[in-house]
Amino acid sequence: MALERFHQLRPITPRELVGLWRGKCIATGHPFDGVLENLGWFGKRFGSDLRADALLFCAGPGRLRAIDPKWVPLGLALRCHRFGRTRIARQLFWRLQRAFQAKGPVASLKTLTLDGVASAAMVYDDQPIIDHFRKIDENRIMGLMIIRDDERVYAFELTRIN
Repeated sequence: MALERFHQLRPITPRELVGLWRGKCIATGHPFDGVLENLGWFGKRFGSDLRADALLFCAGPGRLRAIDPKWVPLGLALRCHRFGRTRIARQLFWRLQRAFQAKGPVASLKTLTLDGVASAAMVYDDQPIIDHFRKIDENRIMGLMIIRDDERVYAFELTRIN
């Protein structure tokens, strides 16, 4: 259902993404469904230089912290996804956030083709991940996170923060 919806949406250019976006999961049965929200995921931030803070988390009242995804052991995270939805995982991540903080943007925006349609995508610097984006309307986009060599797709929606 989410994939069908994504394929019906219009392409978006990387420049249209510049700004701060609040994210939410679109449940598809992916192992990461609910994990990011449990850990305090806020969304993404795209700079005018087309570099990105791929994972922004709430770090306290009115504070965001960019996390460097290179610290995420993807294989382990996919196998232990149920733990990622627990209160213990949330508390542990809250304590470790500072250690995982990014020292700058960790991904780049580019135009890539997915299923024959060229649209904005975010390529992670140190992980085999690409987020593909399509436009829902002027203030909302849908994303598909694709991990190389994994057929499952994590879907999410981003809403522009003004």
